[in-house]
Amino acid sequence: MAARGGRRGSSVGVGAELGQGWRRARGGQGRNRRGHSYGRDWRGVRGQGRPVRSDVCQQKGFRLQFSTQEQGPQICVVGSGPAGFYTTQHLLKHHPRAHVDIYEKQLVPFGLVRFGVAPDHPEVKTARSDRCAFRGNVVVGRDVAVSELQAAYHAVVLSYGAEDHQALEIPGEELPGVFSARAFVGWYNGLPENRELAPDLSCDTAVILGQGNVALDVARILLTSPGHLEKTDITEAALGVLRQSRVKTVWIVGRRGPLQVAFTIKELREMIQLPGTGPMLDPADFLGLQDRIKELPRQRKRLTELLLRTATEKPGAEEAARQASATRTWGLRFFRSPQQVLPSPDGRRVAGIRLAVTRLEGVGEAARAAPTGDTEDLPCGLVLSSVGYKSRPIDPNVPFDPKLGVIPNMEGRVLGVPGLYCSGWVKRGPTGVIATTMTDSFLTGQMLLQDLKAGLLPSGPRPGYAAIEALLSGRGVQPVSFSDWEKLDAEEVSRGKGAGKPREKLLDPQEMLRLLGR
Repeated sequence: MAARGGRRGSSVGVGAELGQGWRRARGGQGRNRRGHSYGRDWRGVRGQGRPVRSDVCQQKGFRLQFSTQEQGPQICVVGSGPAGFYTTQHLLKHHPRAHVDIYEKQLVPFGLVRFGVAPDHPEVKTARSDRCAFRGNVVVGRDVAVSELQAAYHAVVLSYGAEDHQALEIPGEELPGVFSARAFVGWYNGLPENRELAPDLSCDTAVILGQGNVALDVARILLTSPGHLEKTDITEAALGVLRQSRVKTVWIVGRRGPLQVAFTIKELREMIQLPGTGPMLDPADFLGLQDRIKELPRQRKRLTELLLRTATEKPGAEEAARQASATRTWGLRFFRSPQQVLPSPDGRRVAGIRLAVTRLEGVGEAARAAPTGDTEDLPCGLVLSSVGYKSRPIDPNVPFDPKLGVIPNMEGRVLGVPGLYCSGWVKRGPTGVIATTMTDSFLTGQMLLQDLKAGLLPSGPRPGYAAIEALLSGRGVQPVSFSDWEKLDAEEVSRGKGAGKPREKLLDPQEMLRLLGR
């Protein structure tokens, strides 16, 4: 429990167990993205996105007892998404006396895993640990300065992710009916700041700009039967809008070609097999690729082979029948770059998008798109921009590179600020999948522990949360603990139960605080 995690003056067992809320969402047994099953025999760091086997924890000495006569290092992690929890996992696993406080601006933990993973992908929603306390409803940089955290802890790790989106910077971007994919994902996943988004889905055609996993997630949600979605943890408000949706066609547009798509084979396969839908791929986009496939790295090769088969091979009888009965379609448009969002005649909403036709300069994944001078107009009533996320600076005293959208660092050590570290997207940029973040975060944790062992971090006792709690109290800030979250979790699960859903997410922060008696 979070309350226990913050307590000192007694021996603490470092055992961990799978978070009950996410176990219920999986029905007690599941399978992660690498295909490993998990459930009753798995234990994970509270809130992290990947399970850790309990037998491994015991072999590594993770269930050690220690005396609080000698204080362990007090470490602060800012951000409770995958990067924050993976960093925490590494620190707890490799230092038996470390205590980690995780600060989060939302009232609830899990970050991208709660608000960014598509609701029909629950397998990456896991949780829990001791020696780790959740401090929600605290906005670092506003409620408490990073320098104040540094004074209270032996080390501070910034893992707050990418909270903004890359703008298209084209005319018409401000028209009603144009949204960032980030905001759209936040809307259907229950991110409080996006709960009022209210997209109009009364159009026939939607265009998604970008060809990464987020783009495919959004396309899949737009085209999936509401009957399937109503058994997920998608919000009831979003589900109500999707039930009334008239979207029948989704175009997923990229500036470059099939060899440069950023989505993974798992997401592509799900799109191809999506019930009630059929793919639209132009065989001309794949001319000459057959001869180049053998030169590709394994993952890119498998992905390209699947694209090529889907675009050029005649489907078998069963698949042909499935596609013939499809009522909705999706397609990939290559070599197209957004130039202008076109308004309706009255100028009150989006009516289409003008695309510049491009050609590739260079080869492979490094090839860049160059305009040919030709354009084409694609009619649509909804435009979703999925061209990238970006991080924001968190505090004036923390270095930040606005061009790259990252905190300047060397293997997670923030340049010029001893004792300050970063992990995840704010460290390397918004690239890769959750497994990429796991590796990245473990490396940051490793660097921190190396510095601790080398005597490069403060050696004397630090007050940790006790000092910060006093500051927050004086500023009228009411932190939310993990035990508070468990109350909210139980309420969400209870509300979802009647509808046959794993949970019905609470969307209003004020309602959450009222439920906690604040």
